[in-house]
Amino acid sequence: VQLQASGGGLVQAGGSLRLSCAASGLPFSNYGMGWFRQAPGQERKSVAAFSYTGSSTYYADSVKGRFTISRDNTKNTVYLQMNSLKPEDTAYYYCAADGYRTPRESSSVDYWGKGTLVTVSS
Repeated sequence: VQLQASGGGLVQAGGSLRLSCAASGLPFSNYGMGWFRQAPGQERKSVAAFSYTGSSTYYADSVKGRFTISRDNTKNTVYLQMNSLKPEDTAYYYCAADGYRTPRESSSVDYWGKGTLVTVSS
């Protein structure tokens, strides 16, 4: 199983970035997909997630109205569109896959991608 994340970078406050995560080696439609983030010295927390059915989504309060998660089952890819970025969004962002669950707790995640760094300058 491989989760290949991309799209991180440096952006000014108020800007936008789009993260992508391409999954391989797993039955994508059987997995809830999501994004977590971890800033230095802090725990890894769920930012946004999709149920494996695709019928529901979860967003952390801190990103509601600014971030949008989407998935394309034909490409085995999940996206995170991040708008109106703030310096406090600076963190490593990790793609996560959770079998038949919506990935909201790091302890239940089955597979992780490598982190991609998002840096928001003020």
